[in-house]
Amino acid sequence: MIDKTAIVNKNAKIHSSVDIGPYSIIGPNVEIGENTIIQSHVSITGNTKIGKKNKIYPFVSINDPQDLKYNGEQTNLIIGDNNKIREYVTINPGTIGGGRKTVIGSECLFMISSHIAHDCQIGNKVIIANNVAIAGHATIDDNVVIGGNSAVQQFTRIGKMAMIGGMTGVMHDVIPYGLSTGNRNSLQGLNLIGLRRANFDNKDILILNDAYKKIFETKNLTENLNKLNGSFKKNHLVKEVLEFITKDKKRSICTPFS
Repeated sequence: MIDKTAIVNKNAKIHSSVDIGPYSIIGPNVEIGENTIIQSHVSITGNTKIGKKNKIYPFVSINDPQDLKYNGEQTNLIIGDNNKIREYVTINPGTIGGGRKTVIGSECLFMISSHIAHDCQIGNKVIIANNVAIAGHATIDDNVVIGGNSAVQQFTRIGKMAMIGGMTGVMHDVIPYGLSTGNRNSLQGLNLIGLRRANFDNKDILILNDAYKKIFETKNLTENLNKLNGSFKKNHLVKEVLEFITKDKKRSICTPFS
């Protein structure tokens, strides 16, 4: 059902099961999948593809990138399924310099007034709390939780199932399963509660915890990694952390000494 006060461009591809509330505006290049609910006063423009069963709350704005280099180029925003996008959230599509594409996975929760900037890559089941600002080109992997009023610097990576405490300034890449807080973020250990809730084997968690201590034993990460023995490297959780640390990156790795 489309409210009579909504303005929906005739070229938009809207599934017949979609609800669009009062005074919402949908642009010509927007595609919205089945059973998605768009509440009142939502503005969606650009080349935006939204999947199934999303719920978008009042005053959400999906509009041009906040990048001075952007000059109206055709870029894209792709949003998956079953996401909840709460009031006043802002989301921007990609830019030429970032691959032309912002991607958001499925089953995420973006709380009130959070911001997803251009060229971000957001995984599945991510929770971003109130007033969190994610700057351009950031990569947020699956099951990450970011506490309220935090800010993530551009090009930063946050690994799978990491937890960021409230009011944290994320300037350094956070390893998978890491726990990071601080005005300028440092590593506080592992997200052990999250690992247990996800039903990882306790033996694997203990091995990861031992490996964490050795990886960050001193400030010389390269030396610490070279000392890590083969038994640690066989553990799938440890392997994910090592791959994250050694991957090409633009930001330094967040450590307990940051």
